Amino acid sequence: MLCANNLTITHQGNILLDKVSCEIKPGTMVALVGHNGSGKSTLIKALSGEVSLNSGNVSLDKRCISKFGSKELAKSMAYLPQKLPEAAGFTVSELVMLGRYPHQKWLQKPNQEDHAKVAEAIQLTSMESFSERITATLSGGERARAWLAMCIAQDTKYLLLDEPLAALDMQYQIEVIKLIRQLVDEQGLSVVIILHDINLAAQYADHIIALKKGGICHSGDVKSTMQESVLQEIFNVDMSFLAHPKTGQRVAVI
Repeated sequence: MLCANNLTITHQGNILLDKVSCEIKPGTMVALVGHNGSGKSTLIKALSGEVSLNSGNVSLDKRCISKFGSKELAKSMAYLPQKLPEAAGFTVSELVMLGRYPHQKWLQKPNQEDHAKVAEAIQLTSMESFSERITATLSGGERARAWLAMCIAQDTKYLLLDEPLAALDMQYQIEVIKLIRQLVDEQGLSVVIILHDINLAAQYADHIIALKKGGICHSGDVKSTMQESVLQEIFNVDMSFLAHPKTGQRVAVI
C-alpha cells in the first residue's frame, strides 16, 4: 500500500500541502480532483518522491520511500509528469525501452526480458504499428499512449499520472482512460490519476480524493462523492444530476 502520512509542504511561505494523509490500496484507481492550485500535482509529486517534504512521510508497503534507492523505487513506482520531457528524436520503441532503465545495470544492453517487456507494453497500448515512428510525428493520443507504454515497460506496482488527458481531444481522452482502467483490471496496477472531469473520475475510478487549499476536503467512493453537497464543497458550484441513459450512473451537470 502507498501511503501519505501527515504531509506538509511549503514554498516561499505558501502552504502547498497541509497535513495531508491518504492511502492508495493495491489494485485500485484513485482520481485526484479539485481546483487548479488545490495541491493535486504537489501531492502526486510527493507520493512519487519528486519533491521535498517539510514534515510527514510517504511509505510504500510500510517502508518510507526516502529509504529507497532511486532505481529501487523506480522498480515499484512509475511517475508521468504533466509536462513531459523532450523526446522528439526517439522512436516509440526507443522511448518505451527507457522504461527498462531501473532494471538494467550500468551500460548494460537490453536483454531478452527487456525486449519482451517493451513488446508487451507496446501491444497493451495498441502501438504496434507505430513502434518505429518518431514520437514527434505522432498525434496527441498516440503520443500519450507511447509515454504510457514506457511506464508499463517499467513493470511497477504503482502508476502515478499527472493530468495525462490534458490537451487531448475527447476521443483520445476516452481512449487513454479506458486503457488505464484496463491496466488496473487486467494487470493489477494501482493508479493515481489527476483528472479535471468529475464525470470521467466517477465513471472510471474506484476512489476519489478531492483537494482544496492544500488539504483533503473529501475522500470516498464514487457513490459518496457524487452528491450535491459534496461537489458543491469541492468545486464551489451548485450541480444537479442526471441518470446516464445506458448505465444509470449519476452524471453531474451545471
